[in-house]
Amino acid sequence: MRLIGFAGWSGAGKTTLLARLIPVLVGRGHRVSTVKHAHHNFDVDKPGKDSHTHRTVGASEVLISSANRWALMHELRGAPEPDLPELVARLSPVDLVLVEGFKQDHHPKIEVHRAELGKKLLYPDDPFIVGVASDRAVPGCPRPVIALDDIEAIADFADQHAAPVDSIAWRPAAHSAG
Repeated sequence: MRLIGFAGWSGAGKTTLLARLIPVLVGRGHRVSTVKHAHHNFDVDKPGKDSHTHRTVGASEVLISSANRWALMHELRGAPEPDLPELVARLSPVDLVLVEGFKQDHHPKIEVHRAELGKKLLYPDDPFIVGVASDRAVPGCPRPVIALDDIEAIADFADQHAAPVDSIAWRPAAHSAG
């Protein structure tokens, strides 16, 4: 498995980019999985559903299965948040893992930048950013800059710069959001 991250400030368009990028990579024959960092209180379950009831009354894990999909929810119940390597290790084998967030971790990343947000670029402080996908030119940037709307070029770049998971020198991070 190979992995590449997408990091940027909230509102930069990371999720939108991945929603456009995944079909291109899949169309090229890649099996793709994603890991997304979420804020503390996200929920994928609905109140009133059996699985939600099982979880809220104390089950540590709830596995839901149907003819179309299965999902495993694991409650931390005060345990520390798993780090990115632990989460990646739980994935079934695929060709490419796309990571959204986890911007403090030490894996290759493409910075997603929108000039209108007025936020500073991340790449000067992050040697693991291998390129920048931006809606505007980034004068003086020592890393390759790709137009944010050029999905084919971003797919090429991501495919070329994704690192084998077993070659990444993971940084042990107590919390690596973003």
